[in-house]
Amino acid sequence: MPTPDAAQQALYHAFVDHGLTRWLAHLPEQLASGLDRKRYGDLPAWEKAVAKLPALPKVRDVALDRDRVSVDVALSDAQRRQSENLLRKLMPWRKGPFSLGGIEIDTEWRSDWKWQRVAPHLAPLAGRKVLDVGGGSGYHAWRMAGAGAAFVLVIDPSPRFYYQFQAVRHFVGDADDGRTHFLPVGIEAVPDALEAFDTVFSMGVLYHRPSPLDHLLQLKGALRSGGELVLETLVVEGDASTVFMPGERYAAMPNVYFLPSSAALTHWLERCGFCNVRVVDDAVTTLDEQRSTDWMTFQSLADFLDPEDRTRTIEGYPAPRRAVIIADKP
Repeated sequence: MPTPDAAQQALYHAFVDHGLTRWLAHLPEQLASGLDRKRYGDLPAWEKAVAKLPALPKVRDVALDRDRVSVDVALSDAQRRQSENLLRKLMPWRKGPFSLGGIEIDTEWRSDWKWQRVAPHLAPLAGRKVLDVGGGSGYHAWRMAGAGAAFVLVIDPSPRFYYQFQAVRHFVGDADDGRTHFLPVGIEAVPDALEAFDTVFSMGVLYHRPSPLDHLLQLKGALRSGGELVLETLVVEGDASTVFMPGERYAAMPNVYFLPSSAALTHWLERCGFCNVRVVDDAVTTLDEQRSTDWMTFQSLADFLDPEDRTRTIEGYPAPRRAVIIADKP
């Protein structure tokens, strides 16, 4: 394996500093697999795009506690054009928004709206160790750091998201004191019964898991006793016995398995040993929150709904509805 770059070196040090020694031994293999050029043909182009971002002045105003994760830094017109061209090579940008050196990245999801719904219900993140499962480009991780988390680790198996995160890191610099990191792996890479994190987020993952209870138990295993789980997933309306399994696609998405009602999901969490389970949000996803943009030019939610009846997907199922449930580990 090549000598780890600065981001990977920082990740190694963070694992040591935060007592993740049992996981540390697996990092070289996991990084090599997650960033394998033979598996991901576009990876060299993404890596090159990040590497070519222009050097930035040290003086910059970084805001991680606002709706738009922003970095106000003086760039020449040429630097701004170069940066925008390079950032566009990492498209599509799905989670955001970001403002980097005057470049406004309008992402597919208004992830700030989700954060506004979730944040008031969280145990204060200040000083906590946080795991963000399936965190995409890392938008929510930066918001967690902005809320004072001592250590935030995003895990997501997409190398594109890894390089989007590193591009944002290039602009943020050390304004977060090196508290925010990304490992390109899935939940399976987290050692069993690690019990290391104060808060674990899993947002937009559960419905992609063919065995959802196993996923809940994996999340529980990553939490310390007394830790908090923040779970967001697709749901349907119904009572504690309502669970819907679509066909091969749901809203044009493949690999969508179980969509429980909020009540059923609460029951699942209690059966998995969580306590103090509470539904803090349950609402239909709007076309203003998820849409195509100049930074995500592919089809989005509007294209996946029945044009004659926006309450149904193109397959005839109920339109996407998402719930946020928070639970504690005893």
